[in-house]
Amino acid sequence: MMKPFADEEASLEINGLTVENRLDRVSLYGSLDITRDQAGLTAARELKDLLCGIVAELEAVAKSGDLPGQVELVQPETVENPFQE
Repeated sequence: MMKPFADEEASLEINGLTVENRLDRVSLYGSLDITRDQAGLTAARELKDLLCGIVAELEAVAKSGDLPGQVELVQPETVENPFQE
């Protein structure tokens, strides 16, 4: 399991749900079906562990007084495709 907010490169996938780690956010995208079977139970536990880790990290930072009210997300700059004529 990845440590939330620890780096700019860790990612994992839970079935079809992709989780990407960043220093200022954890991004989740895709789709996750939690089926009523052993596979669904495994996926649900992985998601629960991930979210518990995120909450624990945020609570620890909040307790230290370093959690901002809101992070300013910088939008990436769009550049022209150098391979397109």
